[in-house]
Parts: sequence; structure tokens; C-alpha cells
Amino acid sequence: MTVKEKKKSAEEAAVARQRELEKLEKVVDDLKLLAGDHDADAELERLRQQVAELRKEFYTHLGPWQRAQIARHPQRPYLTDYIPLLFTDFVELHGDRAFGDDRALIAGLAKFKGRPVALIGQQKGRDTKQRVLRNFGQPKPEGYRKALRVMQLAAKFGRPILTFVDTPGAYPGIDAEERGQGEAIARNLREMARLPVPVIVTVTGEGGSGGALAIAVGDRINILENGFYSVISPEGCASIIWRDSSKAETAAEAMKITAIRSCGTVFGRGAGSAACRAYQRTSESAGGFALRQVSQDGAIL
Repeated sequence: MTVKEKKKSAEEAAVARQRELEKLEKVVDDLKLLAGDHDADAELERLRQQVAELRKEFYTHLGPWQRAQIARHPQRPYLTDYIPLLFTDFVELHGDRAFGDDRALIAGLAKFKGRPVALIGQQKGRDTKQRVLRNFGQPKPEGYRKALRVMQLAAKFGRPILTFVDTPGAYPGIDAEERGQGEAIARNLREMARLPVPVIVTVTGEGGSGGALAIAVGDRINILENGFYSVISPEGCASIIWRDSSKAETAAEAMKITAIRSCGTVFGRGAGSAACRAYQRTSESAGGFALRQVSQDGAIL
């Protein structure tokens, strides 16, 4: 068996084991609906704990490529899921006042635990229609200029800035390059470093290249356990180094793209795939970190 075949076999085994765990969890949940007495409830709780331990063990031993796939899972919470769970009075602001609006990046003003903040983040979309509308979470220059406009507005009124990163990278199309993609990213890097208000960054999924960094120059960097933050996507790295994007798994291992090896404060440890299954718990974890950090950084509220 070749190395490629061994890797494929291991990946298939990991997927099969994950499906078995999901089936076991569903069975336990179904049995709980049928239980009525104290002894049955206790037994079911014991089974649920065993399944949770199995899931934790499974996710603990995942490699970089498998974690990259989890970071891209379509059922992970996106920014539009976090907004109603963490924020109130959200008002989205559109356009960069130069070219147009970029739906791949959401920016606006809101209240976070009663405190006025600015909110910025990428949005991927779950189905094909949403993904096309959001450009698969890959912002164009007008998106980054819109983000900068909102950041400067937040600085003017002393509002902390919370950014949520989840993008494979900036859009590499010809139209984006013609409108100054590199300049827009570089300007954001410079201006974010000068902002007089706290900037709290949370990497909720994948943080790829300058497309992520353009809204991620912050005072605090947080990242979900199964997220990653890297200089380039595994596919992009494989295309450059080996001229073959199919070697993305090898590239992921070489780049060591895991949350702990990326950077920042890792939260949600031990939750396994909780981000895909429990939006409320994930949001509370992210919100708790951000709230403490905003307070510690002396935000002007």
C-alpha cells in the first residue's frame, strides 16, 4: 500500500468513526425521551458521558488536515449565528463609499452585553445560493475598505472593535486585483495598528493569509480549538511548493496548522466538535473571553 493509499484509508476510518459517534449520540438522545424513572435516567447519563469521552478522545488525536476540515465544516456557527446570540441592537453598515458593498464581509454597530461596540467579520454561507452571494467568504477590496470605515467610526466614538475571522483568504480574482486588493489589505494592517480602541479578534473557523489578517491585527487574538490561522491555505501552499493542490494534506502537516500552534488564546478545549453541534455553548465561550478582554483592555464605554 502506498503512502497516499494509507492516508486515504486513515481519513476514511476517521470519517467512519465520527459517523458512528454521531449515531451513538442520537441513540442516547432518543432513549432519554423514553426514560421515565431515576435509574434509567442515571444509566442514560452514564452512556452520554461515555460517548462524550469517546468523542473527546477522537478529536484529541486528529491531525492538522483533519482539523482543517473541521474548521471548514458547513455546520459550524458563522457570524450570522453569533450575532443574535451575543449582540443586541445590531445595525449593519454597507458600502465602502468608493465602489460598492461586499456581502462576503459583514460590518456594523451593536451592543455587546449592553456595551456599544463595532462588529466585523466574514460570512461564508451554507448552501450554494448563500455561498455565491457571500463569495465563499472571500472579501474583495471594497469589503476591506468597508471594514476600515467602520473601524475608524468606532475609533471616533470610542467603541471597542470585535472581529470574527472565518475565510480561506482574500478573493484572488482579476477584478479584485484591478481595484487594489493588495493596497486595501496593506492599508488595513497599517490603520489597525494605529487604532486607539481595543481590538478583540476571534478566529472561529479558518484564518487564511492576508484575507484574514486584514481584520485581525488586534490587541487579543482568540481561536476555537479546531480552528486555524495560517499564512496560506493548505491547498495554496501545495500548489506553490509541489505544483499540486491534491497534496494539501501534506502541506497542512508541514505547516502545523492547529489552533495551539497558530497563535492566540485557544478556547473551547475539550469540546470536540461542539462548535458544530451547540451554537449556544460556543457563543457563550467566545463571548465570555471577549467580554473579559474588552474590560481588561480598558475600553472607553
